[in-house]
Amino acid sequence: MDLNQVTLPVTNMVDAVEFYLTLGFTQIVDTPHYARFTCPEGSSTFSLSLESERTQSSSVIYFEHEELDELYTSLVEKGIRFEQPPTEQRYLWKEAILKDPSGNKIKLYWAGENRVNPPWKVEIKQ
Repeated sequence: MDLNQVTLPVTNMVDAVEFYLTLGFTQIVDTPHYARFTCPEGSSTFSLSLESERTQSSSVIYFEHEELDELYTSLVEKGIRFEQPPTEQRYLWKEAILKDPSGNKIKLYWAGENRVNPPWKVEIKQ
């Protein structure tokens, strides 16, 4: 299996699309109630679904970028507001935290090899 996409609920499609375009994603579907994007690297996609009411989501969406500090600076210069600048975490990832216009929590991060091979990785049994 391969993860196809994640869909985020939004309350204002125009504001949400503008936000994700500013982050650097490429829009591939554009309707009044649904938008879909590709990531700048790789083959991953994600989408936005227009909801009539604000939903409370505890999910966190992670987007990895090797040059995290440079990306952070570039986005701040474009007016993107962060809750946390790039910060080293105890689990060996560096993360910046922000929210989209609908309140969905986004983490921009860099983990490198630790993303799938942390020192505490479990041994896969055959």
